[in-house]
Amino acid sequence: MEPLPKRLKLENPTPRCFTNLPPLVQLPVSSNFEVMKASSELLPKLSEDSTVAKGMRKNMAVDIELLPKLNTEAVITKLLSKLIEEDVDFINGTHNARDHFPNLESNALPSLSEELNCGKETKLESQKQGVSLIENFTAQQIKEHISSLRECIHQDCGKKGRNRIVNVDSKESCQLCGAAKLSLAPAPIYCSSCCARIRRSATYYSTPEVNGIEHCHCSSCYNASRSQVITTSGISISKEKLIKMKNDDEPEEWWVQCDKCKCWQHQICALFNEKRNKKGKKFICPKCYLEEIENGERMPQPVRTVLGAKDLPRTMLSDHLEQRLFRCLQKNRKEKARATGMSIDQIPEAKGLVVREVLSVQKIVKVNKQLLDVLQDENYPSEFPYKSKVILLFQNIEGADVCLFIMYVQEFGAECGRPNQRSVYISYLDSVKYFRPETETAANGEALRTVVYHEILVGYLEYCKKRGFATCYIWACPPTKGEDYILYCHPEVQKIPKPDKLRQWHKTMLKKAAKEGIVVELTNLYDQFFSTGKYNTKVTAAHLPYFDGDYWSGAAEDVLKRIKKASGEYSNNTSLKSVSKRTLQAMGHTNSSGHTTKDILLMQKLGQTILPMKEDFIIAHLQFACVCCHRAILDGCRWSCRLCKSFQLCGRCHDEKRSTYKDSTHTLWNGEKHSLCRIMDLVDDDTSDAEDKDVDMDNGLFEDRYNFLLFCQKNNYQLDTLRRAKHSSMMILYYLHNPEALLATTTTTTCRICNKDTPIDQCWHCETCSDFSVCATCHQRDGCSSHIHKLTHHSSVVDSSSENRETTKKKLSSEVLEVLLHAARCRSRCSDRNCYLMKRLFYHSKACTTRVIGGCRHCNKIWFMLKLHARDCRESDCVVPRCRDLKEFAKSLAQKPATF
Repeated sequence: MEPLPKRLKLENPTPRCFTNLPPLVQLPVSSNFEVMKASSELLPKLSEDSTVAKGMRKNMAVDIELLPKLNTEAVITKLLSKLIEEDVDFINGTHNARDHFPNLESNALPSLSEELNCGKETKLESQKQGVSLIENFTAQQIKEHISSLRECIHQDCGKKGRNRIVNVDSKESCQLCGAAKLSLAPAPIYCSSCCARIRRSATYYSTPEVNGIEHCHCSSCYNASRSQVITTSGISISKEKLIKMKNDDEPEEWWVQCDKCKCWQHQICALFNEKRNKKGKKFICPKCYLEEIENGERMPQPVRTVLGAKDLPRTMLSDHLEQRLFRCLQKNRKEKARATGMSIDQIPEAKGLVVREVLSVQKIVKVNKQLLDVLQDENYPSEFPYKSKVILLFQNIEGADVCLFIMYVQEFGAECGRPNQRSVYISYLDSVKYFRPETETAANGEALRTVVYHEILVGYLEYCKKRGFATCYIWACPPTKGEDYILYCHPEVQKIPKPDKLRQWHKTMLKKAAKEGIVVELTNLYDQFFSTGKYNTKVTAAHLPYFDGDYWSGAAEDVLKRIKKASGEYSNNTSLKSVSKRTLQAMGHTNSSGHTTKDILLMQKLGQTILPMKEDFIIAHLQFACVCCHRAILDGCRWSCRLCKSFQLCGRCHDEKRSTYKDSTHTLWNGEKHSLCRIMDLVDDDTSDAEDKDVDMDNGLFEDRYNFLLFCQKNNYQLDTLRRAKHSSMMILYYLHNPEALLATTTTTTCRICNKDTPIDQCWHCETCSDFSVCATCHQRDGCSSHIHKLTHHSSVVDSSSENRETTKKKLSSEVLEVLLHAARCRSRCSDRNCYLMKRLFYHSKACTTRVIGGCRHCNKIWFMLKLHARDCRESDCVVPRCRDLKEFAKSLAQKPATF
């Protein structure tokens, strides 16, 4: 059984009227760094008519337009990504720079004389186009892919009871899968009144589409409105204007034509990437590609033309998870071979697994104001900083990387205030059922895919424990039927587990972690925080951790509203006097002030809500907690009772209460005494601060799980079949490798009147309807009549003054040169994406045969940066490649300005 998304209160469901997604990255304009412009000469007295100088300056003009609020680190990443964009000109082996660079000497790049004398070299024509993932396939993989397509179509027809004729020879059918029209899952439609999702084939009522805006209402809300007007978001709509409709639209898969045989196939079948379908690039279908390979007309590419999961930057966390996973799989394989009496080579192996961390950013969760008012006497923090991380698991299936598993986590470090301090919240899990092989373990018959998912979670908890985190929180709650949570459209064979099954899935994982000593104790939210005793001396909401999107924070808000409604106003305490002194004492309170009474009522009502499902709110303790101060024991020593395993005492409490624990013993309620043993060094000093040693990794794609789901829905990146999962995963990887492509989708918007794409800074926007925009031309023609709400001009945030632009250029140039110097000095498998991208340029320049004189854009860019560095470098033993040569060359130019 796989983990599936949980059911939460729907976060801002998007009605059908908002067809365009809100920007995933809040940047009004993009920064075009494909080319760079030098404001001054790179080398003193460089001859203007020299061949190399012209080659160096080719495509180096820059028009840098930046935002004042633009994050510098993100800018540099996008700059380097653009400099090293995945292109047909990129030399073989460049993507292996991370592995090869430690062996790359500082002056391993072509010498300056080689660059000057390579005019006789001819530019090699590359057969790599990069518009289809098929270019990475071998002949055997292409055959397997085509066979899998037809099998998938046959299975789909059989399950849905369709008598679709599969004919690959028909001109109306796809030449790969044999099917004609294939329907995609339609984007969900939500009621504008109740925000509930409108079921498929259900009747709903919609306003006529005016300037791209359309309000939908389910039949229940329509019938519940007694008047002739329905009010939504402050807008009153007459029922007479509503049109009765049926939710039965089915969008069709797109097609693409082969540039060689002129046959048509589905883009999904051909693994075609329309985002890379630039002018001048040819698309060769899988059949023609296979024919060329078999006829010897084309050699299989020795290096991938499309970057995959393995090419994503590695981090210490991803390496830790991968290594654990591979060891676990090898162990299970040996155990099965031993149990079945077969050789290990006869046991199917799980191949092509890749674990990557794709997001690691700092965020802040703000506490609800009503809750803060109740807890003002407890000094409860108004906000909690945390690091949001996303971990993905890919498997290479039939030549394509498929995303199988995704996990969102929130890490609250040592710098965070209590009660969130040193806590980890596993917020979202999701998976699709395509793991290969579909076998079971020899030990207990558990599905191998379950073992893999468990191992990732156990490995993550181990990593957190080593860093000094004390507690892990999990909310085990399945989704409602028909809803997706992270990944869009799951396979039909993958059933949604019942709450008890999902809860057992998590507990089985935690028992594995406990067996390894990673988890020291299991409990639940209710037992730990809603009663006094082992964990607390006082029951108060101030002890409850506050996570982003968690259940209890939303439930507490509803409870406080009910308390306020029942009592009239918080200032009126007449109805709050029902709390007795016995209740106060039982809950550990000493006074009966107004705020204390509200706190008690909140915990009572919240406890009644959580009690029936308390087992779903799992708490795993990664460190032992002191029985006196109730804090995690992280440093110094702890005193433990071998007979009472739950009795753990920190060194500070043991020393402060020597009279109680005289002779290092503790006394039970019946007077029996047990001796305590001392245990030293629980957590290493260098990891006890919970500091993350990995660099931050920011991207707009996975910044928020809800926006990621909307992004997939808008682009029809579905995972309901293996063929679609291959294509959707390919596109996800494309955006991960090319963040500027994702940024480009947020810098333009579609005019609701003329339907033309227009830069955001040239549009007029509605502050009420967040997705309504009109271009300047339509607004000038129609004026205020173009929309029912007031439109405001989106003023350009780009400072047009030349002085500020020059300052921005200099700042960015300095940042890029810092990355260059870091990459030259770095000899490790650095997780910094900027370092990784710069090393790719280094490695490319070492292996490139085209060179600057041959027109290689990548060589132009790296030599430009090297010359920019050498101009200001004052180090005699600089480690930057060719820095010394460039200095000497500049010196010779200064002495002989006429000879170049």
